[in-house]
Amino acid sequence: MSHFEKDAIISGLGISRVGRRTGIPGLELTLEAARAAIDDAGLTTSDIDGIASLGDIPLAEVTTALGIDVPDRSGFDTGGLLTPVMSACHAVAEKRARHVLVYRTVLMLGGTMTESPSSSGPNPLANPPSEPHTPGTRRKLKPFEDIDELLAAHAYSAANWLAMHCRRHMELYGTTKEQLGWLAVNSRRNAALNPRAAYRGPMTMDDYLAARPVSTPFGLFDCDVPVDGSIAVVVSHADYAADCPNGAVAVEAIGGSYGSGGWFHRDDFPKMASVDAAAQMWSRTDLTASDVDVAELYDGFTFLTIAWLEALGFCADGEGGPFVEGATRIALDGALPLNTYGGQLSAGRMHGYWLLHEACLQLRGQAGERQLARRPEVAVAAAGGGPIAGCMLLTC
Repeated sequence: MSHFEKDAIISGLGISRVGRRTGIPGLELTLEAARAAIDDAGLTTSDIDGIASLGDIPLAEVTTALGIDVPDRSGFDTGGLLTPVMSACHAVAEKRARHVLVYRTVLMLGGTMTESPSSSGPNPLANPPSEPHTPGTRRKLKPFEDIDELLAAHAYSAANWLAMHCRRHMELYGTTKEQLGWLAVNSRRNAALNPRAAYRGPMTMDDYLAARPVSTPFGLFDCDVPVDGSIAVVVSHADYAADCPNGAVAVEAIGGSYGSGGWFHRDDFPKMASVDAAAQMWSRTDLTASDVDVAELYDGFTFLTIAWLEALGFCADGEGGPFVEGATRIALDGALPLNTYGGQLSAGRMHGYWLLHEACLQLRGQAGERQLARRPEVAVAAAGGGPIAGCMLLTC
């Protein structure tokens, strides 16, 4: 098995202004994040020889604005929200590029998941790790192949679809609404220490329970917060680590899954692709869940975080609710600090890229007021829900 990711590092981090309905053009936000990441890596635009993105602001617009001409380009690649980062790891490991810029830009008023054009011909960065066999799957489906069935049942959004997963988990294991609430309360508590977070005001359990319903059992505070903003990282070959002015974050292992039974065709429902992505990641390292010091886990909806905690082995199936209850174990001073920047529930929805950015900041000891007192050495960043999942194990 080729562990190509071990030849890759994250050398630079960048984040733009973030806010709700800012009116700032997406390209402007992208360039803010991209230039910050390149500068953070101690590089110039002329050093960038690869670029990748999770389908948003077109690559051609970004390369033109930055004044760079890169031979390796990648648009929206299947395999999980973090796949462009994984593809960049593959590119630098094979020395098809040395420094790859990866960005994700979101806008509240449109353009949050559109495919961006790639260069003609074969896509040199579209090489995520091969998917593992999924024994718990009735049949292989593309992630959105069963959408027509959901729409026919009047389930029109991801809130509906993942509410079904959550309700089944509640029926099987006794997971409670209050346990979901502790994730929202914890995220808001952490967001108070993040000057870029969309919502920083205090939240109590009573506030959470009183929020308007969205799709049972989800209420407003179970759902992530749309924002305008951009995150960028630079993925470099590991031989650049000694030259990184702000410290290199090593990529220890990656895992991804795309499909895995669609939204509800798994025999092990309510499990999701996160199970398969996590299994693949752990198969590529000697580290285990007990080695992880900080977890940045996708929280497009509160239940997704519980699903990731169980999938990654931080607790057994059905024990995600008790694991987060009281929000002491997952607090900044807890055994497993979780979503230390405020997560998508309070900081803002960046489709997994802010959590990757935060994992790297924590490992570099640069997270400001929310920096963990005991600087972490191993972090996990995991993104996605339903039939789409990707995760990365990072070390410093």
